[in-house]
Amino acid sequence: MRSIFFFFCICAGFFVSAQTVDSVQLGFKEYLGYVKKYHPITKQAEMVMSVGQANLMKARGGFDPKIAVDYATKEFKGTEYYDLLNTTFKIPTWYGIELKGEFEQYSGEYLNAERNVPDDGLYSAGVALSLGRGSWINERMATVKKAKFFREQSKADRDLLVNQILFDASLAYFNWLQAYRNSILFNDFLENAKVRLEGVNKSANAGEIAAIDTVEAKIAVQNRALEREQANVVLRNAKLELSNFLWMGDNIPMELQPGVVPELSLDVEIDQALEILGKPLDSFDLENHPKLKSLGYKIDGLRVDKRLKTNKLLPKIDVEYKFITETPEYLNSLETQNYKGGLNFELPLFLRKERGDLKLAKLKLRDAQFELDNAEVQIQNKVLAIYNELASFENQNILIDDIVASYEALLAAEERKFSFGESSLFLINSRESKLIDAVLKQNQVENKYFTAKAKLFNSLAVNPENL
Repeated sequence: MRSIFFFFCICAGFFVSAQTVDSVQLGFKEYLGYVKKYHPITKQAEMVMSVGQANLMKARGGFDPKIAVDYATKEFKGTEYYDLLNTTFKIPTWYGIELKGEFEQYSGEYLNAERNVPDDGLYSAGVALSLGRGSWINERMATVKKAKFFREQSKADRDLLVNQILFDASLAYFNWLQAYRNSILFNDFLENAKVRLEGVNKSANAGEIAAIDTVEAKIAVQNRALEREQANVVLRNAKLELSNFLWMGDNIPMELQPGVVPELSLDVEIDQALEILGKPLDSFDLENHPKLKSLGYKIDGLRVDKRLKTNKLLPKIDVEYKFITETPEYLNSLETQNYKGGLNFELPLFLRKERGDLKLAKLKLRDAQFELDNAEVQIQNKVLAIYNELASFENQNILIDDIVASYEALLAAEERKFSFGESSLFLINSRESKLIDAVLKQNQVENKYFTAKAKLFNSLAVNPENL
């Protein structure tokens, strides 16, 4: 009778483990594709690029040609005191050179002598330039250069943001996978415990075994039911965590449906989705790391700021020269004896403000260089540590697979001995508990192995192009 009971338990166990339900698989690469395309954080990352481009456009606006019109008039008791019109057209250029054109027309009873011009007005054209401060760099030039570096820095920051959200999403997927495996594990063993309890009850009713054995079988069912319930809670919470990363195109959050299950074979799929496949340690290149590139562009911008502050130690020497003519349509009317000119000289005696600004700029630059040096060492050591973890987890996976296989063999042997009356339910339950612990540890090691791969992806700051 016991051999028939043993055969019934084994067949029922195979039936439970082979049992499948209708489900839809959410692949890891497909899931990350949704995250990268629709998640609000990735959209914010693209906005960082737009901010960089907008800043560059704003900076280039400092070199836009400008037209200005200044008009004023006064009339009182039938007397025209003055009627003043002054229009200017300026074209800023690089290195502090500015091209200027001007038209002046003044009339009225009360005018300053310097505003006596022909009735048809006076035209002038010339150039203004800085010979000291603002000669080889000025605010406009510095703003454009820093905006260009900021735009490139924005690209690197965009990659970092996308990489971080994909890393967080990957961890949520791995936790979901582990919770799903644990839930399936306890569900299978609960069904096996129920089948075993049914068989024990029949044997006890037939008088072949002691009635106390039914109590032990019932406790085993209750323990498995408790463990399954706990595992299901963890699974439901893992699904909720995963749902944080699932969005639709119009910023509509999605919730993972009950019939959706994770992809079970991820070892190669992870490397392909995260684009870390075939990246040995000796292929790691620090120069192209987005974090270091971002800091590098930051340092470039600070160097420009330092040059600007250094230039401000020079005296301000602005000169201006314009040809004057009544008939601008004739080029030969521009004669050197008809001109307007000017010179502006300015120099603070102590230069305390300028020297203080320069010192602060140097300190900021030095601080950024320290940050870059520290980041290089941290990234390099972090990557080396992760490669060590991956090598260790590959060995751990082999060991835990062997351990699980050994516990499975022990459980099968104990059940076979029980069929011959040479064992007890207590020993079978003990072997089964050891097997469950081993499988749980197997799932945990697998999760840590996948997490280590995600950490490598995060440390390399990869922005996958094929998602």
